[in-house]
Amino acid sequence: MNLYAIRSIYIFELSRTWRTLFQSIASPVLSTSLYFIVFGSAIGSRMQSIDGVSYGAYIVPGLILLTLLTESISNASFGIYMPKFTGAIYEVLSAPVSVLEVVIGYVGAAATKSVILGLIILVTARLFVPFEIAHPFVMIGFLVLIAVTFSLFGFLLGLWADSFEKLQIVPMMVVTPLTFLGGSFYSIDMLPPLWRTITLFNPVVYLVNGFRWAFYGIADVNVTVSVAMTVVFMLACLGIIWWIFRTGYKLRS
Repeated sequence: MNLYAIRSIYIFELSRTWRTLFQSIASPVLSTSLYFIVFGSAIGSRMQSIDGVSYGAYIVPGLILLTLLTESISNASFGIYMPKFTGAIYEVLSAPVSVLEVVIGYVGAAATKSVILGLIILVTARLFVPFEIAHPFVMIGFLVLIAVTFSLFGFLLGLWADSFEKLQIVPMMVVTPLTFLGGSFYSIDMLPPLWRTITLFNPVVYLVNGFRWAFYGIADVNVTVSVAMTVVFMLACLGIIWWIFRTGYKLRS
């Protein structure tokens, strides 16, 4: 394991966060704070509790995941796309660095930024709504697992994309709608039976409910299934990334 190479990639990617502090940290926190003000404080104070949890507190896990998913994908996809765009990717490919070491460096940096951002939003949420965390270590575990998984997905997206427009298609047109429709702002048990069944095909439902269980001990789906689906998706992303590096697809063309 070339720890020097991993450290170099990791530090370089993290340093980009401090050069673009407003875009990387301040902007997502400000946007999420507006959600807390509107949905948590203003609207939430007029709504009944869900499963014994106030509405403002109920949406905290979903809002954190909304930012975590999009930022994990964006950070990782942009991090690997720029070397492709500038041609620096050939230096990485020709260096004595394995696929695993490249992935650890890029994905590790993207996941670290996302976890830091998620924790900042968690602290910020306390300014707007009171809530408790029933299983803090499980919550941290879920936070890290989801950040790593979707950073891997973002890394894969960056390898696939051949334009800046394609980098935005999946986060904006797929991930964000699925997050809004995945129970971030409501319990899927509140839906009619037909729509509840349809919603169960949304993978984000399992992420949101697993993360919410760590906060309040309540979930609309089995938590074990949530973890299993996340791990399977992570392994699938790893497999596809390995295949891309092995074949050179979208890298050497």
